[in-house]
Amino acid sequence: MREDDGRSADRALLPAVPVGLRRVLDLVVAGEATNRAEIARRSGLARSTVGQQVDQLLGRDILQELESGESVRGRPPRLLTLSPRAGTIAVADVDNLETRIAIADLGGRILARDTVLVRIDAGPETVLELVCDRLFALLERSGCDPDRVRQVVMGLPAPVDPWRGSPLRPNGMPGWDGFPVAERLRTRFRAPAQVDNDANLMALGEAVHARAETPVLCLKIATGIGAGLATAEGRIYRGADGAAGDVGHIRSLGGGTALCTCGNVGCVRAIASHRAVLRTLGIPESTEEDPLHGVHELAERVANNDPPAVRALRQAATEIGELAAMLVYMFNPRTLVLGGPLSELRDDLLSGVRAVVYQRALPLATRKLTITTTQLGAASALHGAVALATGDVFSERGIARLLVD
Repeated sequence: MREDDGRSADRALLPAVPVGLRRVLDLVVAGEATNRAEIARRSGLARSTVGQQVDQLLGRDILQELESGESVRGRPPRLLTLSPRAGTIAVADVDNLETRIAIADLGGRILARDTVLVRIDAGPETVLELVCDRLFALLERSGCDPDRVRQVVMGLPAPVDPWRGSPLRPNGMPGWDGFPVAERLRTRFRAPAQVDNDANLMALGEAVHARAETPVLCLKIATGIGAGLATAEGRIYRGADGAAGDVGHIRSLGGGTALCTCGNVGCVRAIASHRAVLRTLGIPESTEEDPLHGVHELAERVANNDPPAVRALRQAATEIGELAAMLVYMFNPRTLVLGGPLSELRDDLLSGVRAVVYQRALPLATRKLTITTTQLGAASALHGAVALATGDVFSERGIARLLVD
């Protein structure tokens, strides 16, 4: 049974998932058990029960059982893994000048990825049409069935209502406010869809895929400045209305009268974001020939020790460090990760932020704190989106959907 919009299955009365089946699938997905005997030993379930649940999962093409090819004596053991026919996940990380997209299997392994060069100010209709079309092209290129997409996740550089799947009063994103992004994705892919803030997904990606010690606080320094927090339980802290982490609009003591896109003056975003640094140096953010011109030219100037560029970067690092120190006090993370274009200039940015944080924050908050740049680079939000998707696919509700599809 395939639902038209991905939500009907949630509204319908989904079958209860047997505890034994959930336990069997959890062990295989986590890699803690690879055959029936191991599952019985680790789960405490009777072998007959394990056999029944495994057979049901095999019959639904959720698991597959393969010959291991290794045997000390007798018949080789048969190994259980997720079936490639179980389905796929489609994810996208929308940024101001480009969108990164990927297809992953249900085990979280990325099968294919691509980049869509589209400006976010082109509006949601244009961006979503292009991104969805390219995702379907990736599915075809990977030999994946578009009717077996199990989850779609999209990250946006804006506050997001994760329950409605809509951006909330975003800056520099005309037409996006309140746009039903998740509903549009559900309709195109006929699958459940989630939308979240890109910094949230970056934090989750660093926590799950890069195995950074949690809690992980991620600061994305790009056109704006956003923060995401992944807790020790691997969950995202979103706040009451999805606005947690919109820290770029906190007023800086050195902000003066710099006008921010939000209409206020002195915001950290207005003086320390990637766009603010480019504006200070008179570097255009993009050109017709190179949509990422600003990223490339700033990196070249810093690499050549251009004094104005180095000074502008260090000033930004100081402002970001002040912001980071305040967040360290508030959330007491174990890992602070710097992401976004400025993080690629790691030496000057990282040393500047570290200096301020260790100077401003007390030893109790910093004694076990690791401050680093992203280990996953520009792909961190994609990996976070995959982690968010798999978490839902293998939730009780998600497993119920797998069983009726």
